Amino acid sequence: MVASNTEKKPFLGLTGGWLTFWITFACATDMTLFGYDQGVFSGVVVTQNFLELHDLVGPSKTKILSTVSAIYDVGCFIGAVIAFTIGERLGRKKAIIFGTTIMTIGAIIQASSFSLPQMFVGRTILGIGNGINTATAPIWQTETADSKWRGKLVIIEMMMNIAGFTLVNWINYALSFKGGAFAWRFPLAFQLIFNIALYATVPWLPESPRWLMAHGRETEAREVLSCLQAKPVEDPYVLTVYNEIEYSIQYEIANAVRWRDIIFGKKNANDTKTLRRLLLGAGTQFMQQFEGINIMSYYLPTVLINSVGLSNEKARLITGINATTYLVISCVSVLLVERMGRRGLMLLSTAGQGLSFLIITVLLCYAERSSNGSAVATASVAFFFLYYISFGVGMLGVPWLYPTEINSLPMRTKGAAVATATNWITNFVIVEITPIGIQNLGWRFWIVWTVFNAAFIPVIYFFYPETSNRILEDMDAYYRSNPSLIVTRDKDAISTKRPQKFIQQENEELQKNLRRASVSAAGDTKDLAEHVD
Repeated sequence: MVASNTEKKPFLGLTGGWLTFWITFACATDMTLFGYDQGVFSGVVVTQNFLELHDLVGPSKTKILSTVSAIYDVGCFIGAVIAFTIGERLGRKKAIIFGTTIMTIGAIIQASSFSLPQMFVGRTILGIGNGINTATAPIWQTETADSKWRGKLVIIEMMMNIAGFTLVNWINYALSFKGGAFAWRFPLAFQLIFNIALYATVPWLPESPRWLMAHGRETEAREVLSCLQAKPVEDPYVLTVYNEIEYSIQYEIANAVRWRDIIFGKKNANDTKTLRRLLLGAGTQFMQQFEGINIMSYYLPTVLINSVGLSNEKARLITGINATTYLVISCVSVLLVERMGRRGLMLLSTAGQGLSFLIITVLLCYAERSSNGSAVATASVAFFFLYYISFGVGMLGVPWLYPTEINSLPMRTKGAAVATATNWITNFVIVEITPIGIQNLGWRFWIVWTVFNAAFIPVIYFFYPETSNRILEDMDAYYRSNPSLIVTRDKDAISTKRPQKFIQQENEELQKNLRRASVSAAGDTKDLAEHVD
């Protein structure tokens, strides 16, 4: 019987680059929403109508104001824990849809708030949804992308994170002229546009083939790999990729380490350094937060008003201009992420941020003691810009990419969730202490962040292996070799190029599959000839 030409094709008939494009669109929309949410409250907390309605006016309310801002991060932490516990069972797509639904509820509660308790509830619920999504979307992108595109695509998502951040800062600036309830309710409600885009795309896109294989759905996994590669299911390259994933899954299952053993450090001769990889991934997020980014994301207008002495309107304007500069610079990291590698970008970024904070500290100290203090304080604005430029080049995107690359397949969801939970709980600490620190410490507050950035440089240099230009299974092979904790002892571990030994292994596997395909084709031809005879 001849197959019908009208047979329904999966994923709307899309394959190859177009299918990857729409997965990237969905993940980038999720990250745009994340960036929007991080920036939206910086304008809300300096809107007089919001402060009066929620009884947050005056210096005595600073602690409550910082908590209502930071409670969002507690929600995000809870969401990351939920992703950690049930995300692997749901799969990448269902987890994102679940998170988006929770975010929709939270956004509606926030935008309609008429009391402080309602705002607390709305921000917590919104955070839970965002915590689930931000723990899941980078994994989905990583597990469906070619190794040569993987880093660029995740960095593009983080660039879109800054696009959302930039958008909301300009919305906040524009609405500062409007005033009233609309100036803060509209920005909080506008995020629902992104939720609609996620509902419209995620359901029909493919699940991660690695997740499918890990859950016994091999046939679906081969079909997804075939569509992503735009090659037939039995193509030798598709089989090679399939076999590499299958080997890593089987090895990890055979040598699985219980959480109890990970926590208490019980040794397993065949363990692929699960705890070390978990800590390295979570460490990138810890460093990102304690390098000071969310002082800026949540409170830059407040910092410019209270520390630098600018007017409300000018502070919002400079925040919008700064966010636009930040967006442009984040585009540069797309071009550098494979060329300079994850290590190189983190080192460059951290050094630039430390220098920025050092100069900000000096200028604000001098401004406090000088008769011409306002002019000196204003000069520090340039170094707030330099800080964002430095952050956008590396520490913006790499901490979201690295945990999805460094962890093994069975640990990838858990590893990304632990990293995301680390991000949000440390984010909460930063957001909670910033207004209080600025109010009580003045210029001394900035010394803390200068020291943290300086301290992280040797940590990155000595302990972080390179993950650029490698397939995900390369990292499993690397850790099966029981590598040294100090990565600088192994040139392959810090090279931005894919090590030759991994290329050779893949070529050998590909040649085996080509020979099998050739033998199979020859056998089919012989059978056909005998049948004709």
